[in-house]
Amino acid sequence: MVPDDGAELLTSDGVGALLSAAVGHAGGTLIEWVLEHIDTNPHQSTTATYGAVVDWPFGRREELLGVSARANGLSASDSRAEIFADGDREVAVWLYPNDPDLPGLARAAYAGSMAAVLNEARLGDRTLTADDIELEMVAYRPRRRAVLRAAVRGGESFFVKVLRAALADQVAQRHALLTQAGVPAPEIVARTSDHLVVLRQLPGRPLAQAVFDPVAPCTAEQLIGMLDAMPPAVAALERRPPWADAVDHYARIIGSALPAQQPRLEWLARQIQSGLAGIPPGDEPTHGDFHEGQVHVAGGRVVGMLDVDTIGPGRRADDLACLIAHLSTIQRMNAEQTERVHGLLRAWVPVFDERVDPVELRLRAAAVVVSLATGPHRGQEPNWERETTWMIDSAVALVRQVS
Repeated sequence: MVPDDGAELLTSDGVGALLSAAVGHAGGTLIEWVLEHIDTNPHQSTTATYGAVVDWPFGRREELLGVSARANGLSASDSRAEIFADGDREVAVWLYPNDPDLPGLARAAYAGSMAAVLNEARLGDRTLTADDIELEMVAYRPRRRAVLRAAVRGGESFFVKVLRAALADQVAQRHALLTQAGVPAPEIVARTSDHLVVLRQLPGRPLAQAVFDPVAPCTAEQLIGMLDAMPPAVAALERRPPWADAVDHYARIIGSALPAQQPRLEWLARQIQSGLAGIPPGDEPTHGDFHEGQVHVAGGRVVGMLDVDTIGPGRRADDLACLIAHLSTIQRMNAEQTERVHGLLRAWVPVFDERVDPVELRLRAAAVVVSLATGPHRGQEPNWERETTWMIDSAVALVRQVS
């Protein structure tokens, strides 16, 4: 019997009763709801978030509700949420920002409490209040991590990482390791006991924006050079498995949401695994999640590197493949933007081919594309079936280049 990971419940109308019960327990009345994000680990667990309209005693407000269901009973941290029963199953339900695995989110989500954090670290030229802080949610992966931008009125901006307890020390260690070696990673300017890490904003702007510029934002050699500048000590950190190691896992996630694509996904997984068989894991210092959103550029050169939480030993081909995969799957571009990105790929990939094995590069890029193809369904994008299929097409095209 296949373990019930909760995906069917959390994507059905039946979850409405759980959401209504949770809101009622908190003193409100659920008016309407819609599924916004779903994250499934096949046969193990599912976490979903729902945009909701709730009537409270103080008035009507939009809320974000989270629910986690597991195949093998509740986890220890589920006890920090409200527990509700659905038949024989118990699920954990919480109201944002009270994420049971991100204790700092309840503070990071409000301008007043973030002003207090910045004041304690003496990061303003005056005592800041809630009116001085503009907060923007950059990313939220329920029960995993969140990143917010805190812009100070008339001053600089800071990025706030909201982390699980076990990761905060590791993240701080990695940032320090790079900045002390002269690698342009963001400076940590504050940490809190509830696992917030506050970073100073990098100079320049994201490569993700600059790829659409009429002139090249940087060179392939500069991108490789920044990666090669990481100190040897990075290779002594804990190893993060490359994306290709989990291609079966991601293929199952997509296949469970889009069964018609399962045969192609299985073919991709076989081709990637057999093509990479026997290649050693590598001991070069690597970023681990290197793409256009992680690089800052200015004046035609690379000036910074973000999200260094994942640095560790690996193969340079993995970093370069990750960048190729992300650039190859940018969605909703117009014709001009598409041509500019394709032009960068035509210029950069031959340089990457000189630095790493071209076959390995394409197979690893295809594996990253498969991992990215879980995104449209997870984010409940309007045309997720079409966008997922298009991304699978991209992975197939990469594999066919070398098979």
